[in-house]
Amino acid sequence: MFALRFDMRNARADHYAAALEMAVWAERNGAAGLAVCEHHGADDGYLPSPMTLAAAMAARTSTVAISVAALIVPLHDPVELAETMAVIDLISNGRVAYICGVGYRPSEYEMLGQDYHRRGRRMDESIKVMRQAWTGEPFTYEGRSCRVTPLPHTPGGPMLLLGGGTPAAVRRAVRLGIGMLTERSDDLADLYARECAAAGVEPQFFIETPNDAVTSAFLSDDPDRTWAEIGDYLLHEARSYRQWNEEAGRELPASVTRADSVAELRSEGGPYRVFTPDEALAHIRTTGYLSMHPLCGGIPPELAWPSLELLRTDVLPHLT
Repeated sequence: MFALRFDMRNARADHYAAALEMAVWAERNGAAGLAVCEHHGADDGYLPSPMTLAAAMAARTSTVAISVAALIVPLHDPVELAETMAVIDLISNGRVAYICGVGYRPSEYEMLGQDYHRRGRRMDESIKVMRQAWTGEPFTYEGRSCRVTPLPHTPGGPMLLLGGGTPAAVRRAVRLGIGMLTERSDDLADLYARECAAAGVEPQFFIETPNDAVTSAFLSDDPDRTWAEIGDYLLHEARSYRQWNEEAGRELPASVTRADSVAELRSEGGPYRVFTPDEALAHIRTTGYLSMHPLCGGIPPELAWPSLELLRTDVLPHLT
């Protein structure tokens, strides 16, 4: 089982073309899913419009699951979100799911005219508005007369999960009656189950990503050569996430590296890994999953494709 993730840092037109071709390649080779991400105002052009790319991928494929992970819901007008998501749901026949996050960068809220300090309340409000919108019935929101059409393909609207890693986020997911994707493994699944039981809420999907998960895997017959080719791109992404967390005054999550050089990034054996085919096969057999990030940090497509092709030729045949 494998998945591909795209955040389109330092991306040119050929990166976007490659991302669509990789989506087709992933479906053809049995990928479990594709994921696209969202951030705004980044120096390196981080993908600000994930639903546009998700829709393009859905139009080029027919079966592979696609997730927007995460969609920073409070940055957007929920009525317009509901309209866009309904259309994407029709294009994809219900294959696009959304991990709803509140974000952590005040600059994004300032840029898009939203109150950073109200982001939690706006999240709750927005989820309720979108669900109401997907009934197709007229309603009033902020004094506006609204009606969202067309209806989505999925009855009640596309799948929504809450992204987060705190007990407060778990309680929000329960309050909203949705599932959750968390990056932490500190008994949050147990808390979710207990909170659902206490609230009389039917539990939904709860997906827990271990703290030590490999989230950006690459394959190579010569890891030394590949680290030399792509290491600076990986380090750029790693440093960017660390800088954003530090600017927001957040404690660095386990998934954010402290490395300051390619050598440190490689030696820590963290989320960025270059596997040989045998190592990748062992990783999949142990964890059940391989998360790949082929264009990480702006890796040129010509350097990204060999990693995917090695997965196809030297790993996937041994899993059937």
